[in-house]
Order: sequence, then C-alpha cells, then structure tokens
Amino acid sequence: MSLYIVATPIGNLEDISFRAIETLKTVDLILAEDTRHSKKLLNHYDINTPVQAFHEHNESAKTAAVVVELLAGKNIALISDAGTPLISDPGFVLVSEAKKVGITVCPIPGASALISALSSCGIASDSFSFFGFLPAKSSARIKAIQAISHCHETAVFYESPKRILACANDLLGVLGEERIVCFAKEITKSFETIKTSTLPQLIEYLIEDKAHQKGEFVIIVSSIDKRNLVAGEAQLDKILPILLVEMGASKAAKLAAKITGIDKKHCYQRAIKL
Repeated sequence: MSLYIVATPIGNLEDISFRAIETLKTVDLILAEDTRHSKKLLNHYDINTPVQAFHEHNESAKTAAVVVELLAGKNIALISDAGTPLISDPGFVLVSEAKKVGITVCPIPGASALISALSSCGIASDSFSFFGFLPAKSSARIKAIQAISHCHETAVFYESPKRILACANDLLGVLGEERIVCFAKEITKSFETIKTSTLPQLIEYLIEDKAHQKGEFVIIVSSIDKRNLVAGEAQLDKILPILLVEMGASKAAKLAAKITGIDKKHCYQRAIKL
C-alpha cells in the first residue's frame, strides 16, 4: 500500500517522466484535482486507471475514506491540475493523515512552475523562499510584500491573471523602481514568457497589451541589496531619535520605515529600545 504524489506537466504534455506514466497506469486509483482537466493527459498516454475528484473543497471529507482504502492494500496516486501536488495545491491533509498511520508516501518528481521559473530568470537561486499565492486584497497583499521586501534571499510567489497588474503596482509601491523582478508565465506553453527587469518596465509590458496579463504568473523578487540595507540602517540611526522627540514609537517607526525603506517592525523594535 502506497500513496504516490505524482507531478504532471504544467503545459507541454511531453514534460512527464516514464516513471510517472507507469505509476499512473499501475495504481488502483488516481485522485485528480479536476477529473475533466486530467482526462486530457490520461487519454494522451492511454492511462485507463479509475479516477476520482480530490480537491480543496472535498479533501477534508474524503481523506478518511482514502486512508481506509490505502490501509486495505490499495495503491493510490494523487495528481493536481498541473505541476507537483501540494505546492499551492490540495493534498496536505491526505499526506499528513497517511503518514500518521504508517502509509508509505512516495514522491514521483517532475514539473514545477516555481522551479522552472527560478532556473531561468537570471536571479540568484542559491537561497530562496516560496510564499504561494499572496492575499487577494490589496491591503493584506501590501503587508505581505513589506514582510518580504527585506529578505536576504530571493522571494518567489504565484499570482493570478486577474490580479497581476494590481500586484505589480503594489510591488512598485513597496519595493521601488530599482529592484530586479521576474514575471514568468505560460511556462512550457506556446506563449511562454520570462521577463526579468525593473518593475516600471514590467508594468509597461503588462499595460501595452492586455494579452500580456493572461496566464498564471510566477513572480520572483531579488533579495535586497546589502549596500542599500547598510545605508538605510545608518539613516535610521540618525532620524529615529529625532522623530521620537516629536511623536510616539509607533508613529515614529511608521514614518522612519517610509523614509528609509526598512521594515516597519524592525523600525518599531529599534524605537522601543531607544
């Protein structure tokens, strides 16, 4: 009895391993995020294994039954609409419960949008953090961007075509005009686009043709320039004591963050110490 986590193509149907195809053909059941979507892939490779829907809306309800089937000796594969399951896709509840009762969980590696984009963006990939999808509401999204704006490593996240322009403008408002960012979309598909530039240029690209806003995006943000961080800290040392004479720690920290570009929480902690 094993639960196989099988990566499927993110666009080009040829981007699947022989092992993944063999696994999908020989398991007793395939759990698919969208059975209609997955049928295209399964039919292409003449895979006739029974398929059941397993997605974010029924994962909690169906997990117990799936675990029972696994314990009864069945081998089951989990696939998402595209890419590697559990990476901003359903499956965590099932994998967690399966491992609790001793079921073998076996990864069948393959396509991943974030890894594909990271490998070809031209931004440092030796150290990075993945943040999934940022919040849909602008206020919450801005807070999330502020939190990653001072990362000393590359930041990677996903964005939908409906919000890409709004997100780009929020990124510009927080990160400024100089930070190098990559917008990658339609990876492995006919209109694959991987553009690495400054945010003003990327926003110009999005605006010049509405078709440029179509497709699921991987956004990659370069880490903060250490030289800029040192300069910002030096500036903070000068202005924070002056601001604290005129206002409380919270207001002083908020203003200092706007002036220096340093995270507000960091400024507030410094203000409290002073």
